[in-house]
Amino acid sequence: MRALDLKNIFHQELDVIYGKNEVENFFFICLEYYLNIPRFQLALNPELTLTKSETDTFFIVLEALKQQKPIQYILGETEFFGLKIKVNRHVLIPRQETEELVDWIIRNQSFDEHEILNILDIGTGSGCIAISLAKNLTNANVYALDISNEALKVASINADLNEVEISFTKANILDETSHDSVMSNEEFDIIVSNPPYVRNSEKEEIKPNVLENEPHLALFVDDDDPLIFYRVITAFANKKLKKGGQLYFEINQYLGEETKQLLIDAGFKDIELLEDLNSNLRMLKGIKI
Repeated sequence: MRALDLKNIFHQELDVIYGKNEVENFFFICLEYYLNIPRFQLALNPELTLTKSETDTFFIVLEALKQQKPIQYILGETEFFGLKIKVNRHVLIPRQETEELVDWIIRNQSFDEHEILNILDIGTGSGCIAISLAKNLTNANVYALDISNEALKVASINADLNEVEISFTKANILDETSHDSVMSNEEFDIIVSNPPYVRNSEKEEIKPNVLENEPHLALFVDDDDPLIFYRVITAFANKKLKKGGQLYFEINQYLGEETKQLLIDAGFKDIELLEDLNSNLRMLKGIKI
């Protein structure tokens, strides 16, 4: 079958679900992933033909997309901050706004090669934040924790894939009685977290391909205490950050001021609330006094 004919089938079956531009992206992502054929190659060779085996693979992907399974889970990987990151149903698919958070952290560092930074990523999931920081801040010792054994397996694979060393720990950050035992001998220059922050009442805003596939444990919080992770992590950071240490959060866009107030109440200084590229309040930073 000609690749162009297959692309037309993708549009016929999927445009009503995703829209023309998104379907176009899906097709070319698959073309490059499965056949190592870049987009421009099809423009140069419109008669490009796929074998039956190759065509069958695309039809399997097509059926999964019709069931609104995320393309990243279908392929088993995605790109984050220029790095290849493996993903499956046990971890969230990394987002652009989280890349912006990582970029903000990196830009705020002095890059003194003689200074060793201790960094902790809380709720690491796929490990995308920790791995990106380790890759770009080569003077850093990076630690990461998560409550999920399955997520930690994925994060460990990603660390190996991207050739960085990260110390992973299984821990429940909400169990405040265990805080003293979490990396008990370490103090940190940077603590970062992208914890669950979507309120259950906001589920109707979530697309079905996210709601039906990505782990709810990493997404949702109860409406009656939506800032539980931020409150507990802020208290933890007050104990574990060095003087002048930096605390970073990715946050719920609707709760920016409320989350900022937690840091104010905890005595942090130089607090900054930052918008992402979509003009949503998405990132928060504070400095320990």
